[in-house]
Amino acid sequence: MKRTWGAAAAVLAIVLLVSACGSSSSSSSSSSSTTANAGKQLKIAYLSFAVANSYDAPMLAAAQAVAGDNNTKITVFDANNDPNKQFSQLQNVITQGGYDGVILQPIESTNLITPAQDAISKKVKVANIDQILGPKLDTVAKQVEGQSVNVTFVPTDIGTKLGKLVVQACQQNNLNPCNTGYLYDIKASALDVAIRKAFNAAIAGSPVKVVAEGQSFFTPAKGLAATQDMLQAQPNLNLIVGADQGIEGATQAIGKKKVILVGYGGSAAAVQGVQSGAWYGDVAQNPATEGRLGTQQLIQAIRTGKDFPAVNAVNQLPGNGVITKANASQFHAEWPG
Repeated sequence: MKRTWGAAAAVLAIVLLVSACGSSSSSSSSSSSTTANAGKQLKIAYLSFAVANSYDAPMLAAAQAVAGDNNTKITVFDANNDPNKQFSQLQNVITQGGYDGVILQPIESTNLITPAQDAISKKVKVANIDQILGPKLDTVAKQVEGQSVNVTFVPTDIGTKLGKLVVQACQQNNLNPCNTGYLYDIKASALDVAIRKAFNAAIAGSPVKVVAEGQSFFTPAKGLAATQDMLQAQPNLNLIVGADQGIEGATQAIGKKKVILVGYGGSAAAVQGVQSGAWYGDVAQNPATEGRLGTQQLIQAIRTGKDFPAVNAVNQLPGNGVITKANASQFHAEWPG
């Protein structure tokens, strides 16, 4: 989702709140200040999937805050959701040289493997955050030999949790069949394919029946348009499921119509929606934690030569990362939505 500069202060405030309160991953980074300001200034290339995206912004802000405290300069490369551009950017970073490390946010899970291997061969430390770097989307394990840091979520876990939430919502509302509209983000992406496959497995044998589909492209505006199309084609929809930005658009489309909403992302919009009862539930993510912890570990890896085991960034969230009305107050959103 594109956000205005006026929203930047709100995003930064969320990041600062998270930093002040700590996070579930803090036990994995007890030396969180690393070797603050020790030695020469480090140079890190940060390959963002989309700087203007409201989910990405807190990740970058957290990374920059850590870098500022640890004598490190971050140079940002914005791919703006173009995997080919991101591939070229990483190639250029390696060719030009001068960087001690790179932080990757892959748009496509396999696209950056070869240039990441090239970076490692040139003694450039590689950290991967948020999405998977590798062909397997059901594991948090590193998939590139020599990679120093991996702080991500597992796409199939999201699909499984989403499916279970949807089944629960339909059962509690005695809906059989439960006519469901499914909002992809980008239908052809490896991320969406993995989430949908796990979702399908979780709803198998239940009253849930996906009768309509759309794409939100991670924006409320396109989520609104897609939901309008789904409702026109299937006016008896009982439930809509998708990423938070798409569900934000869906709330506008349904108006006062009784349609259950289930999202994923753990945004402020989602937490508030679940607390109010407007949304049934949500599957949490924590982008600021990923940016903070990934940068901390990369700086330590560069300074000490020590690599880190892979970290599932959402592993210790309340309720196994599933937000319901009963536990929504325990979640602290790390991005606005």
